[in-house]
Amino acid sequence: MQHPLNLREIGSAEFAYITGVLHQETGIRLQPGKEALVAGRLDKRLRSLGLAGYPEYVRYLRTQPESGPEMIQLINLLTTNETFFFRERQHFDFLRDVVVPARDRGRPLRLWSAASSSGEEAYTAAMVLSETLLDHSWEIVGTDISRRVVENARRGIYPLAAADRIPRQLLRKYWLRGREEYDGSMAVNRRLRERVRFHHDNLMGRLSHHGRFDVILLRNVMIYFDLETKRELVLRLQEMLQPGGYLIVGRSESLNSIPSRLQMIEPSIYRAPGQSRG
Repeated sequence: MQHPLNLREIGSAEFAYITGVLHQETGIRLQPGKEALVAGRLDKRLRSLGLAGYPEYVRYLRTQPESGPEMIQLINLLTTNETFFFRERQHFDFLRDVVVPARDRGRPLRLWSAASSSGEEAYTAAMVLSETLLDHSWEIVGTDISRRVVENARRGIYPLAAADRIPRQLLRKYWLRGREEYDGSMAVNRRLRERVRFHHDNLMGRLSHHGRFDVILLRNVMIYFDLETKRELVLRLQEMLQPGGYLIVGRSESLNSIPSRLQMIEPSIYRAPGQSRG
């Protein structure tokens, strides 16, 4: 029997294999109950490959190299998360009101959007820092495991509907309305876009080459990780914070039961030991 909307049904064995591959490659664990999500995101891919169903797709995956194009395609399709500008605005207020005034003025303030998706989080932070640090002594790095969304973030082009969440004065200052073939879209202006560097990277891989940060945003991501993966990741991220730096997670997330040196400042905001020079 076909799934509503004519999606191919995914059996438990195929779901276990596909989500096992995803966990191995990314640390993301999709639990049983997410079958409809997986089927919804992969159905078009099966159609494009001319495959009748998920048993055939699993057989096809088994013939593919571990880091080959099909595995990249699978990761791209299953890891794209919904995001929008000024999501969980309290975090950006904290950046403006607490982090910026207490920064070390002897060096640029560095912020990492560690699961940057299509770039809305990183560009939101860029607008906040551009407004509060007029001397431009700041930099932002965005990383994501999906190559496709990284490329989209670098372009900095979004549907006009995304403008509804951006304060009007910031919209006028940092965004351009598309014309002709870009009608119905908006683009971040070149000055702001050049301040944010996006890279394809896996949170389960080596990260130290990005250096240390004053703020790491890892929001609404760890809910997809099992406890062991969370513990490993938090231990590595705390080593990438400057003394007194902040790790900010989603407001529905917590580091409870995860041993670390980080101290909770308020729900979802954690601080590394030490003190910036201010």
